[in-house]
Amino acid sequence: MNDDSFFSINRLVEFGMGMAVAQQMVNTMNSAMTNMHVPGSMNSFQTPAPQFYYAIIEGNQAGPFSEQELSRLIAEKKISKETYIWKPGMPKWEIAEKLSEILKLVALAPPPFQQNS
Repeated sequence: MNDDSFFSINRLVEFGMGMAVAQQMVNTMNSAMTNMHVPGSMNSFQTPAPQFYYAIIEGNQAGPFSEQELSRLIAEKKISKETYIWKPGMPKWEIAEKLSEILKLVALAPPPFQQNS
């Protein structure tokens, strides 16, 4: 019997050990990359926490709303450029047209559908 065959038990054990070592190296590198902190860098590898907003709708404070919910309220015309918006970290309420992240949502909202006759 030829011991140099790929299917020999020694070769299979060697291959399995190589795969186990490679998997351990990948796990170690992924862990190191996740926990890495580069001094002076402003970006992190972690995903940012979701942002929530509050709005004054029909004279009442409402929320918290996600960006997706705000987009829906904009499309439904419940939030306009004059609507007061606040999010954690802001010192005071601001009108929507002064907040770039809200203007982005307005720009991404589709126009009202009108069927051509």
